[in-house]
Amino acid sequence: MSEHLALNTPDAFGKPGYSEGNFENPKLSLPAIPAFDIPEELRGEFIATGVLSTLEVPSYHDWKRFWEVPTALVLAVPALMVTAVLIVLVRLTSKGPGIYQQVRSGKDGKEFTMYKLRSMRTDAEKNGIQWSTGDADRRITPLGYWLRKLHLDELPQIINVLRGEMSFCGPRPERPQFVSELEKYVPYYRTRLAVRPGITGFAQINLPADSDTVSVMKKQTLDLDYIEDATLTADLRMVGCTALRLVGIPGKVATKVAGLVRSPEESKFSNHYIDLWRKCESVKNQSSQN
Repeated sequence: MSEHLALNTPDAFGKPGYSEGNFENPKLSLPAIPAFDIPEELRGEFIATGVLSTLEVPSYHDWKRFWEVPTALVLAVPALMVTAVLIVLVRLTSKGPGIYQQVRSGKDGKEFTMYKLRSMRTDAEKNGIQWSTGDADRRITPLGYWLRKLHLDELPQIINVLRGEMSFCGPRPERPQFVSELEKYVPYYRTRLAVRPGITGFAQINLPADSDTVSVMKKQTLDLDYIEDATLTADLRMVGCTALRLVGIPGKVATKVAGLVRSPEESKFSNHYIDLWRKCESVKNQSSQN
């Protein structure tokens, strides 16, 4: 594994305790959520907790609200009009409400309610909280498949941007229950809470939906890239890229047109993750061959 960097001071990112980490391997038991699958053969691996002291968070993250709020106000009217129509379609095609509310972890771990158009059945978590398995997830409704495919289910999040809980661009907000689990499996996972989460970001436009721990590690590298390299130009290009996807342009094409193609392997932060994810992939490949 790569060299483990020191953690920040206890008041990192404005919340005491964020840097507190157990530098002993947490002796991971079998994960409560099957998708978090560090193989048992690798359970002796060191998982660095807390936040990276080497991450530089540019001041841009503090002042980008100056362009986000006016832009969100302009986009809110058409976005919410389309949302209203889609709410009717969601309710006509499946039982339950049109809007789905879910608690997510925001900046510094502060929880907030995120809004989405409902794309799954109302009993999707009758057996407890579950991670989505992507397009093949049987809990997704027929209409929900297309809402997700075109990212239309995220339109209501314009409200979260106006309320200052989210940004247009940033790491995707995760559920608090998953954050507490993922930090056991993904080194320095809480570092992504240094900024407001986003509707889109380097990770969202370059990689498919999370399906296992390795995919989370790969997205983490691009999320950290965004946090450190965020600029107004990059944000506007990402918003444009997302707009292209909303009108049906394939994700890979839109990302290439926007000049935002990024690879986890080439990330400056990959050294904290790549050894572990390659080991995981190797064990998984050997298991499938056997």
